[in-house]
This record gives sequence, C-alpha cells and structure tokens, in this order.
Amino acid sequence: MSRWGLSGEAAGWLGALWGKSAGKAGGTANLLISHMLDTAAVAEVMWEEYLPPVTRRRLDVIAGGRGRGRLLFVWLCGVHDLGKATPAFQFMDAAGAAAVRAAGLRWNEYTLAAGKKWRHDRAGGRLLRRLLAGAGWSEEQTAWVWPLVAGHHGTIPTVGDLAPPKKNEEFQGRGAAWQEAQAALLEVFSREVGFGGECLLAEVQPCEVPPRAVQLQLSGFVVMADWIASNEQHFHGVADLAQVSMEGARRRSRAAWSALQLRGGWGQLEFSGPEFFQDRFGDGPRSSQQMVLDAVYRMGGPGLVIIEAPMGEGKTKAALAAAEVLAARSGADGVFLGMPTQATADPMFTQVRSWLGKIDERLAGQVALLHGKRIFNKEWRALLDGADGFGAQDCYGSVGEDEYGMTWSFGEDESEPQRRGPSEWFLGRRRGLLSPFAVGTVDQLLQAATRTKHVMLRMAGLVGKVVILDEVHAADVYMSQFLLEGLRWLGQAGVPVLLLSATLPPGQRRDLVAAYLAGAQSAETLPEIELPQPGGYPNVTTAWVGEDGPQLLVDSTDPWREDLKVKVRVLDEPVVDQRSEDPSGPTAEAVAEFLQDQLVDGGCALVIRNTVDRAQRTFEALCAKFGDQEVHLLHGRLHAGHRADRTAAVLEALGRRDDGRPRPQRMVVVATQLAEQSFDVDADLLVTDLAPIDLLLQRIGRLHRHDGNPRPSKLTHPTVVVTGLRRAGGGVPWLLRASEGIYGRYPLLRTAAEVIAADGGGWSIPGQVPQLVARVYGTDRIVPSEWAEEESTARKLWNENRSKRREAAAPYLLVRAGEHGQPTLEGLHYGGQGVLRDGQMEALVRDGDPSVEVLLVRRAGEGYRAMTGRALGPNGETAAELLDDVLTGTVRLPAKLTAAVEQHALGPLPGWRDHPWLRYGRALELDERDEARLGGCRLRYDDRLGLVVTGRP
Repeated sequence: MSRWGLSGEAAGWLGALWGKSAGKAGGTANLLISHMLDTAAVAEVMWEEYLPPVTRRRLDVIAGGRGRGRLLFVWLCGVHDLGKATPAFQFMDAAGAAAVRAAGLRWNEYTLAAGKKWRHDRAGGRLLRRLLAGAGWSEEQTAWVWPLVAGHHGTIPTVGDLAPPKKNEEFQGRGAAWQEAQAALLEVFSREVGFGGECLLAEVQPCEVPPRAVQLQLSGFVVMADWIASNEQHFHGVADLAQVSMEGARRRSRAAWSALQLRGGWGQLEFSGPEFFQDRFGDGPRSSQQMVLDAVYRMGGPGLVIIEAPMGEGKTKAALAAAEVLAARSGADGVFLGMPTQATADPMFTQVRSWLGKIDERLAGQVALLHGKRIFNKEWRALLDGADGFGAQDCYGSVGEDEYGMTWSFGEDESEPQRRGPSEWFLGRRRGLLSPFAVGTVDQLLQAATRTKHVMLRMAGLVGKVVILDEVHAADVYMSQFLLEGLRWLGQAGVPVLLLSATLPPGQRRDLVAAYLAGAQSAETLPEIELPQPGGYPNVTTAWVGEDGPQLLVDSTDPWREDLKVKVRVLDEPVVDQRSEDPSGPTAEAVAEFLQDQLVDGGCALVIRNTVDRAQRTFEALCAKFGDQEVHLLHGRLHAGHRADRTAAVLEALGRRDDGRPRPQRMVVVATQLAEQSFDVDADLLVTDLAPIDLLLQRIGRLHRHDGNPRPSKLTHPTVVVTGLRRAGGGVPWLLRASEGIYGRYPLLRTAAEVIAADGGGWSIPGQVPQLVARVYGTDRIVPSEWAEEESTARKLWNENRSKRREAAAPYLLVRAGEHGQPTLEGLHYGGQGVLRDGQMEALVRDGDPSVEVLLVRRAGEGYRAMTGRALGPNGETAAELLDDVLTGTVRLPAKLTAAVEQHALGPLPGWRDHPWLRYGRALELDERDEARLGGCRLRYDDRLGLVVTGRP
C-alpha cells in the first residue's frame, strides 16, 4: 500500500468500500476503487480505439494541451461512482456493509433504513462539488463537470436535487472519517489514472468550459464506459485491495473490448483525390453532384448543407461524397443516415454498405441498421449470422435489461470468430447510434432531441459523425420541432449535417438554417437571417459560422435530365353524399373505368390512394376489370411476408433494368403513401389522390422515371390524373374528408387551385417544382376569388392547428423554452420523460397514438399455425426453423386500435414466453375464417387485400 502513501486507517477504508456486490460482480464483491479504475481503463481504450479524432482534439483544448485531453476524459469516466462512498449506498448490501463498519466507517442504521433512498449518482454530484471546491476549482469548471457524474444513470438533476433526503447528512456520512475516506478515494483514483503533484485535484481542473452539446456527448461516453465496465462476464470482482491496480484494470478492459468486438469508425479520413467520386460510384459526378462538392470545398468550417434536387438526380451519392470531404476536414469518425420510413431505410442500408466498402472493405460490415423491422431485412440478418446470429433486441426491444442497460450477450467469447456485422453491444436499446456507421429512420435523430432518460447516449452517437437526413420535407410541423431542436444541438457541437429534399418551401429552408446557426452561436433565439433564394434547380445551400459570423452560400445548376412535360388531368369524384365518410366505392369504379380505357393497348399504371380502405376498394374494382394477375396491392396493413414479396415483385417488374428484360405488357399497382418516397418504379401513367403540392410532386417522380422503356401510344406523354376532389363550377371544390384529416384543408385547397389551373395543360418537371412549392406554401393568393373566404377560414384553422402542435411538442423537447443559453447540463431532465415502453418513443416524436404491431396466428384445433400454414406447437411453441414463419405474420394495426390492444392485454402465446425473440411479441389469434374481434372492430385478414378493419372501437 505504500505506493499510494495511505495510512493504515485510510487503506482499511478503501479496502472495504465496495462498488459492486458479489451478486453483481461474478460472485466476488468488487471494491469501489476497483470499479472506478475499471471504468477509467475502459475509457482509455475508448480514447485509443473509439473516440472520433474531432473529440480527442476538442478534449485536448478543453484540458489545456495536447495529451491532457486523454487524462481528463479517463478521469471523468472513472469518477462517475464517487457517490457510492456514502452510507446511503454502502449499507445496501449486508456483507459489504459489515466490512465497511468493521473498517471504522459507521452510520445510523435506523435513519438509513427508515428514510428515503439517496441515489448514488446524485450523491456523487454533491461530493464532487465539495471536493473540487476544496481543491480550488473555479465555480464555472465545477459547474459543468458534476452533472456528468450526477447524470450517469440517465437523468441529469438540478443542483437542488443533489441534497440527501430531508437534508440529513447521515446519508452522506457524518464525521471526519467519512470525509477523509471520500477524499482518499478520489486522490488515489486520480493518481492511478495518471495525475500527480502536490495539488493533485487542482491539476485535473480543465482550462475551458466546452459547449453544452459537447458536455452531453461526454455524458454519454461516461455512461458507455460505465456500462462496459459493469459487465460481470469481463470484470469479475476484486475484493482484495492489494490486487487493485490500474495495470490490472487495463488488462481487463482490453480483454473485454476485444471480446465484445467493439471498434470505432474510419479514424482520421484522408482527403481523397479528384477522382474519388468515380472510384466510389463507378461514374463521374453529374453537374449537380459536382455543385455540391464545390460548395462543400468552399465552406470555412463544419456546417449545414441543404441539397435540393429532383427525384433520380443522385442526391444520395452527392451527400455521401460530401460526407467524405466533411469528415476529412472535421475529424468526424462515421456517418448516420436517417430516412423517413423503415421501408426507405432498407435500400439505403445496402447503398451505404457498398459506398463504405469502396473506402475500406472492412467498414462495410460495420453498418448498423436501426429500425424496428430490421429482422426482416435479409441482408442485415446475413451480416449478423457470422457469429451467434443476432441478439434478442433485434425483435421486440431489449431483453433482460438491468440498471446498466445491459442485455443478453451473444458472441462475446474470445474464441469466437470476428463478427461480420456491428458488435452486438451496439445493438442494445438506446445504443444503436453509438455504432460508428448507422442507417435508420429519422426518428433516431428526433429521439436525440427529446428530454428522455439516457438521451446522452443518443447524442454521443451523433456528435463526432457526419449526419445525413433524406426527404426532410416529409417532417410535419410537430416532427419539425424535434428536427429543429436536434439541429441546434448538432450546430453547437460542430457536427457537419447534410439535409436532402426534392424541394423545400422557402420558410422551411430558412428555419432549418436558422436552427443550425443558432446552435453554432449558442444563441437563445433563432437568428433573423436573409437567406438568398436559389436561382435554379437543383440547388445547394450551405451555412456555417466563420470568424466574421454566420456565412451563407447558395448555388444552383441545371438538372442532368431535360424537363418532362407532364400533363395534368382532374378525374372528378362522382357525386357522393358530402356527409359520407366512405366515398371510395364509387371513386374506385370511376378509376377502374378510366384505366380500362387508357390501358387498352397495355401499359403500366400506378394508383396512389391516401388511405388503406380506399386502396383496398380500388384494388377490388380494378381486379374486376383486369383480373388478379395484372393488379397488385401495396399498403401498410399487409403482413410482413406479403408486403416484402409484393414490394419485391413490383420493383422487379417496374424498377430499373439494364439487361433488356421486357416490362409487363400491362400492370396496375395500387398503393398508399408507401409509393411516395424512395420507390424506384417507372409508371407510364399515374393516378393519385390529391396531396399537398410537395408530396404530389414526389408522386409524379414515379412517372416516366427511366429512359428507354417502350410505352403504348396512348401513354407516350407522362400524365398525372388527380382524384380526391370534385370541381364545383367556379366555386370551392369538394375535397376528400380523409385527405383533409391527414394533410389539412388549407394546403389541399391551395394545391387544388394549382391542379385545376393546370388541368388540360401541364407542368414542366422538375423545372417548375420550386416555383410550384413556393406558390402553394407562400402567402400570395393563388385561389380563385370565389374561394377566398373559404381559404381564409382554412388558413386560420391551419395556423391554429400548427400552433397547437408546436405547443404539444414543447414539453418533450430536450431544452425548455428560454434555456438554450444555459452553459451547463444542470437540470436538463427537469420535467422530462422517463423510461418509455416500445412504441411510445416513436409516438412521442411523430405526434400520434402509438400504433402497435401484432403477430397474426391462426387457431387450428388444439394448436396454432403461422400465416404461412406451418403448424406450431399446442401452445404456439416455435422451433428455430419456424421463426421466420411466425415473424412473417407481423402486421401493424391502425392507431385507433392501440387502446384496445392494451385493454385486451394482447401478449405472447404461452409457448413464446421463454423464447428470446418472441417473448415480447403480441399475438392476435385469428379464427378458422381468419377473423378476430378487437375493441368493437371486426378484423379479417384476406390474402389479397391484407388486414380489413370494419367498425369503430
């Protein structure tokens, strides 16, 4: 013990204070100093093999010099459990408490047993404040450091929350012995990690206060280091102080890191030569892609890049190439790419893996796919099949999660072969963004902007990456609040961000830029900016903060394809009862008759309906005209197997083809909004329900998408036929009520005005896209004078609804109004959300009732059958070879049935309760007619139509 210079009494204290009980440390208690050093040693490995170069450089500046950042980072991670050196924690394990009392550290048993608990994370914040102040730390440095300790269990309290129950010092430890033991623990720990000198703690003091976004990133890394060091498989207890050392902790941490197969990203990416675009993608850049690269090269620092270009222009390739440039310049160590839906994330996962493989083939296997249905992605499953398959969390959330966020472990034996996919550790709940490369839904970023438990893990996963978000125009006003909040934090952290869209309304573009710049300047309010409007299309907008303040550049170029002259027609709804909620029947017949005439010589048509019910009825009407073989149906209420098979069949038939295979002679695809984004099909004719202009133009992007396809003479000119409205002479048109419920009456009225004005003529696409979007989302009157009063009423309701939805999001945003200028994380989680069940987080950021997925099973005599027809056990028992058959039956119920699912307590079949992947599934049992009752509704699964829901809950 002489190496620490401790008195016998102090050595006795450190040899008794425990950090992990025997039950949580592999059968032998782990001393507190041992666990703190374990965590510090994990932090050393993280520094060397995981932290982004930009974070290491930033920490060196914060700590006051090259090499000091590593010491500070290691110290911050290891000191997290200082609060366990209190009676409030030490009395909680009988064996440990006896040893501590025997060493001379005592407490009033009755007070601790009878009073409220004092959490050790908050106790650590309180102790650290006292000890650092005593060592001469400045208040501003102490103020940002203690929240990292006080918040390491997921929520960051206010300074007032640090006090023990009833401010009773018995919880903290009365008398000199406790204070001396706490000081000795901190001193020994600090010396072991590498600090020295007479004024030991004063030497630890940082030189700069980092931006709050960087503080949150560091908070996430503290949690990450603690969770790894809390894995009892790799960190068995050490109860003998003589065996405790930093070198021993280093050996354990290196072994654990290797066994968990954790790794960082591409490190410091080198600048690529001028030919790198061709090397990555096989072709040189188009003019719009070169425009983006030129704009990024001109930026004076990390910032925001908004790329607006037509469908099929190559925005994604431009963004990936720009991400390389930005990463090389900033020191970012990976990429997150967020898509609007799970369906659009899957093909992007493939594209990102291909791109990374061209940079370094080892990177292609390190991409995490982050969405709730990734288990259905065959490429993802094949990637993870290299070791022990994939973990339980790949289905219905995490399994067996404890206070450290640990879940069942797979493939962690050192004798296992190297995984071909991301480390299993990264795939646990809340940890996905910590994977250096990730593709998922935009929800991942939106959730990082919520005041929820362990949000610091999400932010730690984003800061240090390049962030790319596609189809950002799809975010509605509620979702946009979280997007803007996220951009503020990313801007403050200096994260390069690329936003992709077909086009943006000028106001939305301005808000996105303002949010990022507000964060970059740590401003309380969004700045008033004069954002130049693009002079053409495609265009790029870049924004960053330079020495002279905010900098903005806007550029544009010509598209790589000539404009399509798209004919616009209105197919008026047949006369229906204005009070009817289901006019889809007569409309379906009208569409069927129209297509029968248009496709008389063949051709491929796409019909997009705004609701599932409407799509199902349209499909039936078309089948009556053309037969089942020529008509295909796609929507969200098909079970997973049917949806995957039909999507693949449609993409095979109407997708891009370079092998000369002929297209179908005649084919009609009926779909919902699934076909609106990232759906690479080429239709000869489009029939679509009215939608806001930007979404309508997205749908038009499926028209004549691929060059060289032969088309029937009737369909040689691209034509969009708009349904869901009926003209009323010169008066206000009738609009489908279901569409109004989805999109709002005001934008539909203004879009209808543009559509009706173009009826019989057309639009030049994409040339007119920015103009059309700006007109519909602008404030100039574009509707006929006869509509003016109706438009004014609709605008008032629209604005009121938008204000309400903004207000509805405010309580859940990461920062409360008026607190963006705060210098530290203190009180970040005050009034925030705690642990949310599966589905609640998605509902939180998407403004809706949490929809529920169920597993359809057929009741068959005394047992069950999967939807594929294969028999399960009497209680639903599912052998490994039957898992895919069961999962095929996954279907998402309408949100209106969520309450009924909870009321009926749908859960796993009895035979699933011990199954690692099905134990959290919700089974919906169908009878011999494939029907079920739920919440007053009749549900029927039809192999042609999908799930048919009738009645009201």
